[in-house]
Amino acid sequence: MAKEKKIVINMGLPAWMGTFSDLMTLLLCFFVLLFSMAETDAAKFTAFINSFDGSVGIMYGGATITNSEGLVGGGVDNFANNDDIIEEYKEAQDQIIKEEMRNIEKEIQEYIDSEGVADRVEVEQRGDVVIITFDNAMLFASGSATLQPASIPVLDIMGTKLKEYLDGDNYNMKLEGHTDNVPISTAQFPSNWELSASRAIAVAQFFVTELGFDPAKTSAEGFGEYQPVGDNNTAEGRAENRRVEVKIIKSSS
Repeated sequence: MAKEKKIVINMGLPAWMGTFSDLMTLLLCFFVLLFSMAETDAAKFTAFINSFDGSVGIMYGGATITNSEGLVGGGVDNFANNDDIIEEYKEAQDQIIKEEMRNIEKEIQEYIDSEGVADRVEVEQRGDVVIITFDNAMLFASGSATLQPASIPVLDIMGTKLKEYLDGDNYNMKLEGHTDNVPISTAQFPSNWELSASRAIAVAQFFVTELGFDPAKTSAEGFGEYQPVGDNNTAEGRAENRRVEVKIIKSSS
């Protein structure tokens, strides 16, 4: 008896493949539609193609996606623009601080005039710093770093005003001592460095102990004869160089 032949019916591809094909066709149409509405940059498109060409074949010279004219348009220029923005911001901040210091100088000058100590104290703005200079002959005797009694009322008057700027978090105070170029060599002061530093410290200690200046915001330095403002060849110039300066400085914190 002959064997029955089995009939095999070819069902074709699975049903889900049809749905998947329809989805791919719709997606293709969608992206073609998007592409047709988009503005194409020929230079960037060429760079894009070249980058693929270099990655799968021979590496030819020319534009790649890391080039500043590649896919990331103006990448290097953007960094340059950021630098310009940062520089403009810094300049604007500097101008704000200088204007702030101009206002402080004006306030202190008006205070000096109203208190009648203009012959003993000077104030000026230098950039982002306000400098108050005391008459050294009033503060100290020659070769000494001990405050003279006549200086106490003036220091008290000025310290009361200066403390206003230390009470917040915006400013610090730096005291700098300076001398003329006449040499000194004593057991207490081997050179003008020690003398100038001791004089700055004496004023700083008065402000801290007597008027309550914050010592964390108050510092003292001595520069000897090395930052003159007058001519050391004349008596008048040497008198100008013997000085203690109080600098109001914008806090960095």
